[in-house]
Amino acid sequence: MTRLIRLICVLAGLTLLASCAALDDLARTGETSDNEARVAAGLREALQVGSERTANRVGRVDGYLANEMIRIGLPESMRSVASRLRQVGLGRQVDQLEIAMNRAAEAAAEEAVILFRDAITGMRPADVMAVFRGGEDAATRYLRNQSEIRLRQRYQPIVRRHLDQVQGLDTYREIAERWNRLPMVDPLEVDLEAHVTDRALDGLFLILAEEERRIRSDPVARTTELLREVFGRS
Repeated sequence: MTRLIRLICVLAGLTLLASCAALDDLARTGETSDNEARVAAGLREALQVGSERTANRVGRVDGYLANEMIRIGLPESMRSVASRLRQVGLGRQVDQLEIAMNRAAEAAAEEAVILFRDAITGMRPADVMAVFRGGEDAATRYLRNQSEIRLRQRYQPIVRRHLDQVQGLDTYREIAERWNRLPMVDPLEVDLEAHVTDRALDGLFLILAEEERRIRSDPVARTTELLREVFGRS
């Protein structure tokens, strides 16, 4: 009987220990879940802040034109003959065309915030943690992968409309017509809308990556309490 009582006591003790361990695991799990929720909220806020800053930077007047990193230059086929274009009296038109291309990119930039917001809202928990733990431009790469196709679809009509408004298309046609009349030259055949759209998106994501790096590494760029909490400990 004494042995039976001892066995019961031992079993009861083991059960109590197991229960305590289980409760401890649950507490740790709850803490992990809370941490991950804060990380997810912080990352989404960082993406929203970064995308808005990016759109503001590139979407203002001279946002592209005055920034050598993202300034949109002539298409490749025109760059190779730019000096000759100026020699035959088309220097003013070349300059006007470059300005028009950059103005069109600036006009389209606000579309990015809308589509980035959709991509941020649709992030799954696994996406959030992968981006948070990824490299310094992991969020930018994620947003580009999720939104570039739709951005291109939204950008191109705006680029076309704005190029038309600032006579960019007319200027290009004038350059091409006069160039193509010259003897022994390869004709200029440029899809100007596609060129501007491609370069505009490249510039947009370049600046977005820069903003992401700032938030990850520079405390001054963490302008909200949540950003300071999440990225200050990352």
